[in-house]
Amino acid sequence: MRPGHPWFAGNAFALAAATVLGLSAVAACTSSSNSSGTPGATSQPTGPITIGASLSLTGDFSADGQAFKKGYLLWARDVNAHGGILGRQVKLTILNDGSLPNQVVTNYQTLFGADHVQLAFGPFSSLLTGPASSVAARFGMALVEGAGGAPSVFDTPSNQADHNVFDASLPIADEMLPFVNWIASLPPGERPKTAAYPMAQDPFADPPVQLAQTELQKLGVQTVYSQVFPEEVASYKGPADQVAAKDADLVVLGSTDVPTVQAFMQAFEQQHYTPKMFIAAAGPDQGSSFTSAVGTGNADGMMVPDGWYPGYANPASRQMVREYVAQYGGTASGVNADVAEAYSVGQVVAEAVIATGGTDNAKIISYLHSGVALTSVQGPVKFDALGENGAAAAFVFQWQKGNFKQVLPSATTGSVSITATKPPWAS
Repeated sequence: MRPGHPWFAGNAFALAAATVLGLSAVAACTSSSNSSGTPGATSQPTGPITIGASLSLTGDFSADGQAFKKGYLLWARDVNAHGGILGRQVKLTILNDGSLPNQVVTNYQTLFGADHVQLAFGPFSSLLTGPASSVAARFGMALVEGAGGAPSVFDTPSNQADHNVFDASLPIADEMLPFVNWIASLPPGERPKTAAYPMAQDPFADPPVQLAQTELQKLGVQTVYSQVFPEEVASYKGPADQVAAKDADLVVLGSTDVPTVQAFMQAFEQQHYTPKMFIAAAGPDQGSSFTSAVGTGNADGMMVPDGWYPGYANPASRQMVREYVAQYGGTASGVNADVAEAYSVGQVVAEAVIATGGTDNAKIISYLHSGVALTSVQGPVKFDALGENGAAAAFVFQWQKGNFKQVLPSATTGSVSITATKPPWAS
């Protein structure tokens, strides 16, 4: 989501409301391809386009899964309201995986083998995307997703061979680099002297924190704690208390959700410990879900990397946010990044279907690997040989007096001054 990026240049349709209007326009002048026998290829070009997805509607990732569901449904509603894709309505089938890797495998086997969906959207989290993409590869299906950017997702043998998974969002490992670069820009006397790196045992949570640790140690920031803990709520307090006892200037938390960050914040408050800087891999980006859990005052000063936020000054993104609020209620500031990630998945798939003239997954996979520049509400999308979005920009956001603000990179349009020292706990 690079501010000032020429979003609409060279595209047959734009984003959000503009996107779906373009879908109808392109559909009117694009012919659908005939079935080639490839799994997922359409044999009835006038029927609905069926899309399957597995989401964590219950379990540890349920908050994110529910938000993803809303993003998928919002995209589908927008598309269908403007004539569908290639003149065909979109029909979504979403199964609940309960945040369990075994169930996500079962769900995609059902979607491909029994329901015979023509296209597939990804689940939430790298932990579930890895096994899901392996199932998709066995069925010859493209899997476009927005929340599975860990390196492990792209290192599995099936994906090395088939290259069938595509992440429309920012690669996970690079998320913390704007924060590291900001630390490097500070005079040595203003940099944190010590840092703690607690990490949930999750392929999403660990890579950005580990890279940040490596780079910050090169800057002379001493590591006083670096441990991986089980990704279970019952296991959070012990590591949090250990971090508090180290009294580090900086905490870089490898987290996947709001409950992880909330548990650490509560433990820190109980131990009367406030780090001077606190950045988490995920959780603070969840809008009202985060502030309602931890309190607006406690959220003050918390930082998180991401590729999108509801205040982004782009007409298409703002349109999506307005539609979300109209459909689901709340306020614009309460729309979390999961919604944009999910919506982006739909946009990328729609562009691929239109460009290839149908739902032949082999053609879609080839098209997405062709180096074509795509657009989404998160910003530019251009997949590399592995299926990662090499065009995505990395940003850091911070809660400041109840508002979610873009703060890094500091020279980027839209960034405000960072609060360098986290305020004390509000209670």
